Amino acid sequence: MSRKSLVAIATLTSLLICAPAWAAENSPLTTVVVQASGNSAADSISLDAVVEAVRQTTLSAQVPGAIVSLRVKAGDSVKAGQELLRIDARSASQNAAASDAQVQAAQASLNVASKDYERQKQLFQKQYISQSALDRAQAQWQATQAQVRALQAQAGVARTQSGFFVVNAPYAGVVSDVPVTLGDMAMPGRALLTMHDPSELRVTAAVPQSAIAGLGDTSAVRFELPGLATGLLRPTQVQVLPVVDAATHTAQVRLGLPAGIKGVAPGAFARIWLPLGAGDSALGKGQRLYVPARAVVRRSEMTGLYVLNPEGLALLRQVRLGGTKGELVEVLSGVSPGDKVVLEPQTAARVR
Repeated sequence: MSRKSLVAIATLTSLLICAPAWAAENSPLTTVVVQASGNSAADSISLDAVVEAVRQTTLSAQVPGAIVSLRVKAGDSVKAGQELLRIDARSASQNAAASDAQVQAAQASLNVASKDYERQKQLFQKQYISQSALDRAQAQWQATQAQVRALQAQAGVARTQSGFFVVNAPYAGVVSDVPVTLGDMAMPGRALLTMHDPSELRVTAAVPQSAIAGLGDTSAVRFELPGLATGLLRPTQVQVLPVVDAATHTAQVRLGLPAGIKGVAPGAFARIWLPLGAGDSALGKGQRLYVPARAVVRRSEMTGLYVLNPEGLALLRQVRLGGTKGELVEVLSGVSPGDKVVLEPQTAARVR
């Protein structure tokens, strides 16, 4: 008999079918008592995760100015180098033109200083002027040279800044957010839009350091995307970052997302399953709770179970579920051993 079957049988035997309980309105409710099972080492643990883009970029303004052109909106697909947004650049263009004019004026002064210096050198050779007069002419020529270089640098900066008024897509992707509108004032550092590359996505989870220490064969790592894909999926690659966060004592695990999964987008909920090694992990020694899958209530984003309180009232309690084994589903949190779970949630909802 397979190990999976043994676990299912052992768990089923741990769920004691109780006699029908009587709720507040004397309606019979069939319940099961939750008991801990799986005292032996677990073979895997599940953790909540999130889908994120490998390449996600927030484009910000580098120069101030009013937004005069906004060519995209959230959800648009863009090509690499495509113009996305334009900021009013009239003032910058005038500054660049003024800088160029200053450079031309300085170059004219340099020509005059250069010719004057050559004349002073000839006069000095004929001993018509003193050494100090020649030195002053040389200093004037050198100062004019330095001024030209400084103005040329300023003109280069002005021309470079004029390119900051047009925001282009750094790569092909999808615009995920546009927090500005036409006419808004862009300031340096203000986010203009966010985009990501949908062709490269991954699943990321924060794993406790105790689980990292007992992590088994990473080729057995699986993940699931509730509502987007059926069953457990195999990642294209598994990466365990070699750094543990000092505040949360968790390490980040990244799973490569296979291509072709429709509807998946950054921010989507996921759940990963990590295999444990020889069972020496503290997490592997924990007991596991299972309930029949038919007892689970799903309402929008909420997942819960009807649990009887000491007065016999069936109260809906939010739970977090793990994996399934046959007709059973693991409960990761929300119930405790000894709780009485109603097997017929529709009946429990009516009698309350």
